[in-house]
Amino acid sequence: MTQNTAEKPDSYEVILKAAAQRILHYGYNKTTMAEIANDCDMSAGNIYRFFPSKIHIAEAMTRKWDAEAHEAFKAIIKDKARSPSRKITDFFRFKLDRNFNVCREHPKLGELVEIMGRERPDYIREELAQERRYIGQILEAGVASGDFVLPEDVETTSDFVQCAMFRFQLPFFWDRESLDALHKELEGVLQLMFTGLSARH
Repeated sequence: MTQNTAEKPDSYEVILKAAAQRILHYGYNKTTMAEIANDCDMSAGNIYRFFPSKIHIAEAMTRKWDAEAHEAFKAIIKDKARSPSRKITDFFRFKLDRNFNVCREHPKLGELVEIMGRERPDYIREELAQERRYIGQILEAGVASGDFVLPEDVETTSDFVQCAMFRFQLPFFWDRESLDALHKELEGVLQLMFTGLSARH
């Protein structure tokens, strides 16, 4: 089928926005392609021209969400006014605050996270690898400035840091805790980490 590429951006975004609103409100499992089509005032067949299945919509939603976060991460890393330890703190504080607030506003989001982990593991691995690259850039800058001494190579240490911070990245680990309590824990873990990385200890 020949697709009119001129109409794709508008229709694609309309579908994605409508799907996001319905999935965040009702949950992924209780949302159907027919309902999304109805919300867009389109036929189900037209929806399938842009998204072969519901999981493709879920992935598009997740990619858009993550792309916005990447811009914030890059801004933190490029900010020369921040020390390496401040960059790591702001990196994970931003991620915690963003995830916590959106999950509090949209409780059904946890269901989408679970679905993506099960149905799109390659994408999750891709995102985790990108996060390690960001962490690695900060660590390298810290070594260059004399702030950090790494216990292993940059890649391995980035993996250590990422593992240490999983507690603050996924809603499954928060167990109804307040954001203030999580901030306190985050700061405590980071202080332990910085003590281990410090070139002056």
